[in-house]
Amino acid sequence: MALKVGDRAPDFSLPAVEGEQRSEFRLADYRGKQNVVVTFHPLDWTPTCESQLPILDSLHAKFEEAGGKLLDISVDSIESHVAWQRKEIGMMRFPLCSDFYPHGDVTRKFDILREEPPVPGISERAAFIVDKEGVIRFARVYPIDQLPDIEGLLAELRKIGG
Repeated sequence: MALKVGDRAPDFSLPAVEGEQRSEFRLADYRGKQNVVVTFHPLDWTPTCESQLPILDSLHAKFEEAGGKLLDISVDSIESHVAWQRKEIGMMRFPLCSDFYPHGDVTRKFDILREEPPVPGISERAAFIVDKEGVIRFARVYPIDQLPDIEGLLAELRKIGG
């Protein structure tokens, strides 16, 4: 069962890419400073995911205005994220994190790694808001073939405040 509201978010550090700029995203860097909106998409190069990421990108400034740092995680490699942006979805203006190795480690800590068919080894489609103190204030797992309610996610962030 996925982590829930009131749980402490697991601290993590993952390689990331924002557009083509490579970095390391550390959740601890935001502790005491900013809420963090953590979204998970199951897999690069898939139809629903190729819609989800550009929508998030189009709203990334609104997430920042509402006091949140937006990021996305999948089990794909950084190289896959870069190629996917170049060929399919355009350059994202927020970090795409790679939970590739050790495979799904952070995804497993959020308890959303799919273990069963039809596609074991990928994440559920999910969103979490982690407040400045590292506590989960919003948690939702969405059907894998449906876009998350991104406007609803933004509204939840606004309720928490910056």
